[in-house]
Amino acid sequence: MEHHEERDGPLAEAVALREGGRREEARERLAGLAARWPDDPEVAYQTAWAHDVLGLEAEAVPYYERALADATGRLAPDDRRGALLGLGSTYRVLGRYEDAVALLTRAVGEFPEDGSLRAFLAMALYNTGRHHESVALLLRLLAATSEDPSVRAYRSAVEHYAEDLDATG
Repeated sequence: MEHHEERDGPLAEAVALREGGRREEARERLAGLAARWPDDPEVAYQTAWAHDVLGLEAEAVPYYERALADATGRLAPDDRRGALLGLGSTYRVLGRYEDAVALLTRAVGEFPEDGSLRAFLAMALYNTGRHHESVALLLRLLAATSEDPSVRAYRSAVEHYAEDLDATG
């Protein structure tokens, strides 16, 4: 990723403000950086996040979308994953359930090892009335990730029933 001396310092300062709890000040600074560097996916992602943590979901959407439109691959994979989760969750909060399902389905395909993406996809599926798919996805996630010994003891049964929730044996 190419770095701009004029951008990197102020971006790091704004992120530090957000992380330090000075969220509104961080949002203002990041919005200024996003206006100055509208095609910078990292600035867009950090600006989206700054809006999101303040409950400004609708205002966060265009920044998330701008970050994810990055065709140059400049957005680090972990930031891309975070932007996909942030935007999918934000679509869901805003009642844009089908958009959330579409985006999170794509995100799970891109980052299949990320359980949080699958959990948010399950919520969005639930919101679209796809309850069977939602529960099956959650059961598979539970079977794959639970450290609870009582769940682990029944992992194969849980995985089996996740594939066919109507089965009784």
